[in-house]
Amino acid sequence: MYDKMSDVLSYHPCSTSCDSSRVHLSVCAITDSLDLRVLLSMEQLQIDDPVTEQGWALLHLLLVASLSQAEEMVCKLREDPENPHISKDGDIMLGGMFSFHSSWKNRDDTYMHKPLSLQCTRLNFRAFQYAQAVLFSIKEINNSTDLLPGIKLGCKIYDTCGSIPRAVRMALAMVNGNEEVFVSSDAPCTRPAEIQTIMGETSSSLCRAIATVLGPFHLPMISHFATCACLSDKVKYPSFLRTIPSDYYQSRALAQLVRYFGWTWVGAVRTNADYGNYGMAIFTEAAEQLGICLEYSVAFFRTDPPEKIRQIINIIKHSTSKVIVTFLSHMDLDILIHEFSQYNLTGYQWVGTEAWIFDSQTAAMDTHHILDGAIGLFIPKAHVSGMKEFMLDVKPLNSSGNELFTEFWEGLFNCKFNQSDLSNENEKVCTGDEDITEIHNSFTDMSLMPIFNNVYKGVYAVAHALHNILGCNETCNSKVQLNPFTILQHIKNIRFKTKEGDEVYFNENGDPAAKYEIINWQPTQNGIVDFVTVGLYDASLPADRQMNIENKTLIWAQNSLQVPLSVCSEKCPPGTRKVLQKGKPVCCYDCIRCAEGEFSNITDSITCERCPSEFWSNEKRDACVKMEAEFLSYEEIMGCLLTAASLFGTCMTCLVAYIFFRYRKTPIVRANNAELSFLLLFSLTLCFLCSLTFIGQPSQWSCMLRHTAFGITFVLCISCVLGKTIVVLMAFRATLPGSNVMKWFGPVQQRLSVVGFTLIQVLICILWLTISPPFPFKNFREFKDKIIIECALGSAIGFWAVLGYIGLLALLCFFLAFLARKLPDNFNEAKFITFSMLIFCAVWITFIPAYVSSPGKFSVAVEIFAILASSFGLLICIFAPKCYIILLKPEKNTKKNMMGKGAPKTS
Repeated sequence: MYDKMSDVLSYHPCSTSCDSSRVHLSVCAITDSLDLRVLLSMEQLQIDDPVTEQGWALLHLLLVASLSQAEEMVCKLREDPENPHISKDGDIMLGGMFSFHSSWKNRDDTYMHKPLSLQCTRLNFRAFQYAQAVLFSIKEINNSTDLLPGIKLGCKIYDTCGSIPRAVRMALAMVNGNEEVFVSSDAPCTRPAEIQTIMGETSSSLCRAIATVLGPFHLPMISHFATCACLSDKVKYPSFLRTIPSDYYQSRALAQLVRYFGWTWVGAVRTNADYGNYGMAIFTEAAEQLGICLEYSVAFFRTDPPEKIRQIINIIKHSTSKVIVTFLSHMDLDILIHEFSQYNLTGYQWVGTEAWIFDSQTAAMDTHHILDGAIGLFIPKAHVSGMKEFMLDVKPLNSSGNELFTEFWEGLFNCKFNQSDLSNENEKVCTGDEDITEIHNSFTDMSLMPIFNNVYKGVYAVAHALHNILGCNETCNSKVQLNPFTILQHIKNIRFKTKEGDEVYFNENGDPAAKYEIINWQPTQNGIVDFVTVGLYDASLPADRQMNIENKTLIWAQNSLQVPLSVCSEKCPPGTRKVLQKGKPVCCYDCIRCAEGEFSNITDSITCERCPSEFWSNEKRDACVKMEAEFLSYEEIMGCLLTAASLFGTCMTCLVAYIFFRYRKTPIVRANNAELSFLLLFSLTLCFLCSLTFIGQPSQWSCMLRHTAFGITFVLCISCVLGKTIVVLMAFRATLPGSNVMKWFGPVQQRLSVVGFTLIQVLICILWLTISPPFPFKNFREFKDKIIIECALGSAIGFWAVLGYIGLLALLCFFLAFLARKLPDNFNEAKFITFSMLIFCAVWITFIPAYVSSPGKFSVAVEIFAILASSFGLLICIFAPKCYIILLKPEKNTKKNMMGKGAPKTS
């Protein structure tokens, strides 16, 4: 039994073709259909040529005639047989498909002869590592007494060269085998599959093609590295499973990683295959949901012409984004990095996937340090004891006919077994005794041990399924007939732990649990890149806890410690909102300052919100502050001045009252109706004091008091003046012969007139306060950033009725005083009343437009000013001349002087 690659490598050149002695299309092997399609395509290509058409018709007749003569049927391949490149005998055979070559050369087909097979190029040492991992797993299982006791596993491993047609061909050859089968003429060419499951492939595109062909036969296929989310579709790929998480999770994890670092403007480069196209499509969808925009998204394949690669380089050169998100295989990335180095493009922040982010060979090839600081996702680190030693314990076979192994060994040591094959001075002749531990290349690099562990898990998953099917205990029931469907169902339901403690199981889509490590490329002083784990991503956790970035120092592009910035537009600070730029993605926008009364307190806000009632935006528009409540207060200068004027007027009135009381028996006081004078001084005191009710924050009571007190006190004041005016008129009328008018307007009538006029105003105020009284009101209309606390009138009719009644009395008083202005007397009080009423009316006439047009507290100040001005006008015009005579001209304060005729008039 073979245990190592060196013991099982074999190669057989293809030489035979497939034919049969009798044609029965309904029973031909699957491979026949491929060759039949080639034959039909050849017919279609030549059908337009009449000569060729006649030749094909003759060929068909000869073929039918010759085949109808056979007595028995032989089922064998029409094409050249495909033999495994690595094989190991066993009781139960497993299949393997790996790209031992990563590329190929196309050969032009003329359709005049049988198409030549692909010429595979570019040896891929990673595939040899995967094959070694399969062999190691089989050896370990075969040596185990607990798993499949008494049953030996074998394998057949094929080289796909990374080509989809070749991969499908190898898969069919692996299942059908190459042996001829002799059956009776009425029996179909069918038999059990040669292998029970297939391990591989690495590429998602190849896995899709193989799984599509083998899916209807329920032959299990377990991939260790194909991550395309499309392969989770169990309708299209019912027999496909894998030991690596789906890109459905990786793409979303990458989007979250990009958003975590604030990169909203990125470029995207992908492999033009299923892995890149499907992975990038999911990333783009997730990125859009997170507010990330792609400036460009380009795709290429390693076999594309150089012109296409240069076009991609030009797109990247002229871009403004500094972050490149990749869904590239390591082989495609190598080509792209080579072009970057040719154009000396550096300073880009690379975000990678599991395909290359932990590949030390990729890091070694990056001699220009273009990828330094790269960050990306990789499956968690793993260790399989004994695997590394097994992989490196490889020795060449003595057989020179083993072309694959010969090519592998020559590529590993850059040598040739035959001296005649040496092509340059750097090559040497191989001896087969070279020490593999002395070289450093991708085969000896064990950085992809997690991927090797995936291969290991896949083989063990099959072994555990077979263990259950065969009912193994101390021995296994080897008589159980194995079929792919049963094996597939058991593999889907297995759940076990490896010797290293890793739990292995598949979900309903045939995928394992999605867990990733976040890897950061950190170059060391000796130029070697250190793959540092800086975080974890676990898709099984709640969304807010899936990504965990550790508190470690990260290295970014060009060895910077500062997180690179990659945005189309700078973040809009609080106090602004985003407005999209016309014709550009949503990540490109302008920052517009919030309007007055609006705010935004977060970065990159798309709207500005209105401030709540009684609040206004601050200068920066990033918060709302309570509006300043504005009213005429005692603390401000204007309030202080008006208060001082009010108190001064009150004091002056009291002083005049004191003077009048002190000289109440003098002729000038008695001659001017002392009782009405004292009542007038009292009402003026109230007028001065009522102005104080207009100062301070309005309340329910102050609003009602200020207008009613003002109305009643002024009516009392004007009533007294009106009474004095009537007295003057009556007094001079009484001096006429036969006049007896004074008995109709004596002291009692004077008091009743004052009370009557005042009661009318009181009645008006009572009606106003009852129906619709004034009330405190917050005015938001006058100023945007202030609240004007004022007294609303309640009923405008009531307010103007009060003012109108005062005005009516003032006009009546002015008219009567005007009539009495030229009556003979040394001291004619009517003249002073006329002048005081003139001032009073002028003040209140100018008050109306000033009051209406003044905003906020200034309207209150205007009203106070009108009250004080009219009060001072009455006080000065009526009482100042009398005080002047009492205090400064006492010689004129005599009855004779008061009644003298022709004496000079006092001004």
